[in-house]
Amino acid sequence: MEIQRIFLIGFMGSGKSTLGKRLKSELGWDFLDLDDYFEDRFNTSIKQYFAEFGEEAFRKAEQQMLAEVSHKEKVVIATGGGAPCYFDNMQVMNKSGLSIYIKLSINTLANRLSSAKQVRPLIIGKSGEELKEFISTKLAERESYYNQAQIIADGDVLGVDGFVRIIKASGTLIQ
Repeated sequence: MEIQRIFLIGFMGSGKSTLGKRLKSELGWDFLDLDDYFEDRFNTSIKQYFAEFGEEAFRKAEQQMLAEVSHKEKVVIATGGGAPCYFDNMQVMNKSGLSIYIKLSINTLANRLSSAKQVRPLIIGKSGEELKEFISTKLAERESYYNQAQIIADGDVLGVDGFVRIIKASGTLIQ
């Protein structure tokens, strides 16, 4: 299979943007963060869009953005944490590119997110144990979607260099 786009999925704080930027450099491809793409398109923050139009409207618009970017070539796309869990989004990603689930432990995610509470509205004010409980609950809801990815890789073990090696070995990348 000739790979022209890579979709990075996983929980918030899993390193999708960090890995995406590194892959951009390694592959010479473009990098696109689906959340940033959404905000640029609608000229508003996701938080504001949610407040004004609600989650259902956001998820439909997000689906439309995913459909648009799934036709771009030579691009690494970091999705929002919830994007794989709605509509046929996982099927779209699997059909149009290589999907990779960056899987991390609850403890690793909690450690990464504990310093980001101010910028992530869903976790503002959560204590260490509340944060772990939140992550555990959300992962239980989302894991069946994340596990549909073509590659499921343990981010606790691999690190960015390991992901780069796996991706380069996974198929024919368009150069």
